[in-house]
Amino acid sequence: MNFYIIIPAHNEEDYIAKTLESLVKQSLLPKALVVVNDNSTDNTQNIAEAYASKYSWISVVNSKSSDKHLPGSKIIHAFNKGLATLDTSFDVICKFDADLIFPNNYLEKIAHHFQTNPKLGMASGFCYIEKNGEWILENLTNKDHIRGALKTYKKDCFNQIGQLKPSMGWDTVDELLAKYNGWEILTDDSLHVKHLKPTGQSYNKASKYLQGEAMYKMRYGFWITLISAFKLAYKKGSFRLFQDYMSGYFKAKSNQSDFLVSEDEGQFIRDLRWKGIKNKFS
Repeated sequence: MNFYIIIPAHNEEDYIAKTLESLVKQSLLPKALVVVNDNSTDNTQNIAEAYASKYSWISVVNSKSSDKHLPGSKIIHAFNKGLATLDTSFDVICKFDADLIFPNNYLEKIAHHFQTNPKLGMASGFCYIEKNGEWILENLTNKDHIRGALKTYKKDCFNQIGQLKPSMGWDTVDELLAKYNGWEILTDDSLHVKHLKPTGQSYNKASKYLQGEAMYKMRYGFWITLISAFKLAYKKGSFRLFQDYMSGYFKAKSNQSDFLVSEDEGQFIRDLRWKGIKNKFS
């Protein structure tokens, strides 16, 4: 299978060489890899270009955006800039973060999953973080959810969901729309990916309301937003985050922000979310 990989990178000089080194050592090499150097002020560009000079299938694109590390729109705009440089001769498209170390058989095993299940639209391994000298499963992990750091899409699924939405919540709505369109999602717990910089570590304070805004844009409605916001804040160990999420939801509602999904898709998403909630209590 032909894998194309896009890596948005903003000030990742401490990590990106380790990410690229793990990808050039894959048992199944990608056909193309694009690093999108997004307004970095450190040595990210030079490191990426050094790899591009050694491997013909690696390229570097420079992008100028905000210097703030905001989740959602910034990273997807960078992704799309990389996507625009590629042709469409891929079977699988990946959006990877620049702070990951992949096991050498990662792409080979993901390819195997896609080849053996024609209904599989998205697949990934699990993220592990270092704590007290040991690599442990990152606490935001959910076996039913693929982390935004390591998204992998079959081409038909990627196109059917309308590709990636430049908004906070892009890495949830993609899965919901995949399920709406009849695709399956798989996480392989045997694939341990080292996540060198825990999720959200460098997010700007201005991003604190965006999670609640995303829940509004995905048409969750009040009660599912309330439950989801509480669960996420609890996992992150902060009641203040719950308040921020709910504030973001009500701000988006009062501003009548544009939705990310249609009414039919929204109804499907709410039904799916309620089913998941009820299953946890049955």
